[in-house]
Amino acid sequence: MPNHDTYEGHYCNGLRNGKGFYKFKNGARYFGYYAENRKHGPGDFYYLDGSVYKGNWADDKRNGLGTYYYINGDVYEGEWRNHLRHGQGKYTFAATGLVYSGLWKEGKMDGWGELIHEKYRFVGIWKDGKLLGKGRYIFDKLNCQQIGEYVLTPAAPEERRPDDEGGNVTISRWKGQTIEKIKEEDMKSKTHTEADATLEEEDALADASNTSPVVYTKEEEEEDALGDASNTSPIVSTKDEEDEEEEEAPVDAQDLEEEEV
Repeated sequence: MPNHDTYEGHYCNGLRNGKGFYKFKNGARYFGYYAENRKHGPGDFYYLDGSVYKGNWADDKRNGLGTYYYINGDVYEGEWRNHLRHGQGKYTFAATGLVYSGLWKEGKMDGWGELIHEKYRFVGIWKDGKLLGKGRYIFDKLNCQQIGEYVLTPAAPEERRPDDEGGNVTISRWKGQTIEKIKEEDMKSKTHTEADATLEEEDALADASNTSPVVYTKEEEEEDALGDASNTSPIVSTKDEEDEEEEEAPVDAQDLEEEEV
């Protein structure tokens, strides 16, 4: 090819169609299916940064079910839309061992979700990547749980980040309410449908349905080969945000848990 990329596979009417192997001049590689020169169907992409995506493609973008292996060891398994984590999915944080399983929207945790730690679970609602609304910290081994909610409160001056702009800055804080024994239905993880129904009964669901569709700027294949660099650290929970959430854990939970998440 004029750009020094190479392609081996099927053509139809002069366009890449069907199964093929595309190697970019920078070393990135794609093994999978094409439709009219665009990645479409199952395929594996080995990005220049070392990350790997294995799953479905549509219109040259990650769409449908797929698994992304990040260079820091994190793994996302689930649904995609227009290159972004969107729908039901599970994200495993390699550094902490935390596992988030739940709903995503445009690359961020949004909707019902469950955060699993080796000593406890949190079940609740995320909004735009942040915990917001009612939820519960469940300690299975101790047979107890704390009910409460995350609420937005003004950030203190020392809690502001260097990149925060002027004006009101809010932080999601945990407000513990009651501690009780675990109910039988809480002993195992629920599907998101069952959990949504439970939280609706408790008036805990946030309305996240009225949003505009995803808009994704078209990238050339050469730019696409650079990988999902913007997502190597999960958008939904940067290290600072993880620390923030740990600090905002319920007081009683902190007494029970000596190890940080």
